[in-house]
Amino acid sequence: MNLVRTVALEKKLVTVHADMTPERRLYSSTGQTQSLYRELIRNLATRAKAEGGALPSVVEKFISTAIQESKTNGLQTGEVIHSRLQSLTELVGGYDFADVINAYWEGHDSGDEAAKGNAIRWLRGEFTTKTDARAALGVRTFVDDASMYDHLKILSQFIRLAGYGGLLVCIDEMVNLYKISNSVSRKNNYEQLLRILNDCLQANCEGLAFLMGGTPDFLLDTRRGLFSYEALQSRLALNTFASVNYVDMSGPVINLANLTPEDMYVLLERLRHVFASGSEEAYALPDDALTKFLEHCNNTIGQDYFRTPRNTIKAFLDLLAILEQNPGASWQELLHTVCIDKDGCGAESIEDISGDDELTTFRI
Repeated sequence: MNLVRTVALEKKLVTVHADMTPERRLYSSTGQTQSLYRELIRNLATRAKAEGGALPSVVEKFISTAIQESKTNGLQTGEVIHSRLQSLTELVGGYDFADVINAYWEGHDSGDEAAKGNAIRWLRGEFTTKTDARAALGVRTFVDDASMYDHLKILSQFIRLAGYGGLLVCIDEMVNLYKISNSVSRKNNYEQLLRILNDCLQANCEGLAFLMGGTPDFLLDTRRGLFSYEALQSRLALNTFASVNYVDMSGPVINLANLTPEDMYVLLERLRHVFASGSEEAYALPDDALTKFLEHCNNTIGQDYFRTPRNTIKAFLDLLAILEQNPGASWQELLHTVCIDKDGCGAESIEDISGDDELTTFRI
């Protein structure tokens, strides 16, 4: 996902990214969706500011392009901004969004930093009441749980008006939706995901793309995963002709293949190279030690050592750390003491399961 984000930035797209957690969801009524929006906007990145926090830069670029256009055509900058924002008013919440950008321009033109700051706060979703939003900017709405997705659609159009190619939304750890214990809450989140999917498939969100990462269980589990929701299952069904030898990248779902033992060996080589700061003379382990390490992993946990390599990588880095800090240590002796466990799926999220329809216990 980081690779896709990097490519998107090179293509002059704007990206936002966040990890799904029990406190961040696609649908909620207690601020969890607003929390997801805030995290996404906090990580908003452009090619010039890839580390995040680029929202003010995007707004400034929109203002600067409007100023340049007004000078070229001999118009007032305010008229140009109003004209360019007119297309946003056709979207849900577009009027207030346009008013906020106009408020930013007025603050920019008059040197009112407080007005500019209030506009950025509104765009970041930091207002929590209509009273505060109206007092600060004269608008009656703010980014809340119900309007998060609509604001992402508006933001994507605004980003295009600022001269970028579009907006890429990256959300990882989608398995946290799968871990929601309450079936009603889980279904509501899946329905919101269905709305996003339908808009993308039907071209109703031009300039906006979504990249979401999750485990196979999150997708395929017919009891709690996305395939438990019939509408999503029909839209996300895998290509029946795709197999190990034939890959289909045109559908909404892209399956990532597991690492092979050969891939794992190459990965350990790269890790050793990075750990030694790129100096081959500083390698803590010879090549044959990598083979011995993989053999030890295979004897300990079987094929899981390359299929779910998290714990294997951690054990390898721990071994390198010990050898680096203890020059007299022998890797042959340390290798037999390396303890590797199978990588688990992670603990379930803690949530009140009242009203859940899942079978929890059964006794005869």
